[in-house]
Amino acid sequence: MRLYTKLYLTKKGERAARSGHPWVYGEEVVRTEGTYQTGDIVDVYSDKERYLGTGFANDISKIRVRILSDNANDRFDEAFWRRRVKYALDYRRTVMGPADFSCCRLIFGDADQMPGLTVDRYNDILVAQCLCYGMDQIKSVIFRALIDILQEMGVAIRGIYERNDVKVRELDGMEQMKGWYQDDFLPAPPCVMTTIDENGIHYEVDVENGQKTGFFLDQKYNRQAVARIAAGRRVLDCFTHTGAFALNAAKGGAAAVTAVDISDEAVAMTNANIRRNNMEDIVTACQYNVFDLLTKLAEEKCHDYDFIILDPPAFTKSGHTIHNAIRGYKEINLKAMKLLPRGGYLATCSCSHFMRDDLFCNMLSDAAKDAGVRLRQIEGRQQSPDHPILWNVPETNYLKFYLFQIV
Repeated sequence: MRLYTKLYLTKKGERAARSGHPWVYGEEVVRTEGTYQTGDIVDVYSDKERYLGTGFANDISKIRVRILSDNANDRFDEAFWRRRVKYALDYRRTVMGPADFSCCRLIFGDADQMPGLTVDRYNDILVAQCLCYGMDQIKSVIFRALIDILQEMGVAIRGIYERNDVKVRELDGMEQMKGWYQDDFLPAPPCVMTTIDENGIHYEVDVENGQKTGFFLDQKYNRQAVARIAAGRRVLDCFTHTGAFALNAAKGGAAAVTAVDISDEAVAMTNANIRRNNMEDIVTACQYNVFDLLTKLAEEKCHDYDFIILDPPAFTKSGHTIHNAIRGYKEINLKAMKLLPRGGYLATCSCSHFMRDDLFCNMLSDAAKDAGVRLRQIEGRQQSPDHPILWNVPETNYLKFYLFQIV
């Protein structure tokens, strides 16, 4: 017999839940039967007593319930979470293969039915970030399952670093923090640095201070796509961050690569990675505001580059600022298109969920028209499959990546 508190939903909330979307917003709850506290598990029902799912409740967040399962027979014990973790790990081993399993995303929130939880693997270190109060309360069960199952797979992990230093945690009623997760089964390692191999290129990852969880894993195969057409090219890699696209282009045989970022820290990381991979003769990193640089190159009528890569940070994290974001994306793409010769190549990305693919493509079309060029599409890609897209959860579909030839 189920003893969970019942939350009854509006018609709108019911439709969303029945379509498989795991979020129930506060305004979609019309009444409750029983009491609960933030982090408790509750049942969700339609107003006509139809069972819709079970999930973590939170009255602090705009998302009142994060649905975990629509199976009324599920018991949310240790065995349940262990099955969820094993399912996620088996999926990564399948889609990433042995070579890429050592450096990939192991858990991707709602896409793995573990809401708000991200876990990335960087060789022998896991980095976790939790943005859901309920998941945060049972994280020790998840972490132990991860260590145990990976060990069964022949993988030894020396530590789990928590990167909960993001303001959005406060919206779910949690404090910001970062540091090694410590338990009897996993002591804290002495060092926050580890080395990874992605696409045959070596990087040193700082799990304590690096962006997000330490490295951007979602562009892994898009970097390979750049490398495939880089041979003999003169490449400008904008918003380089750690130099990953630049280094992949160099590995693909580029004649020369210039990697640019506004951050001194990013340029320092890129230079370290250039040296680590013995690519000093091919790749040069410099500190510059990309918008200013593209403007300067256009004013000088510079045509030094025949391959430009645009991988900017998210220009919008809200639907309210999407128009400003479109202007920003158009500015850099328009200038890049003008700088490239006929027959040159452009790689361009957006990592914002709010910048939908149709908006991004319309922006590119407008930019090409204003630049007086035509775009020949080589590839249209998304995030790597360790960041799986659930079609019933649009929020999991966020990365747009296009490769074009200018004709």
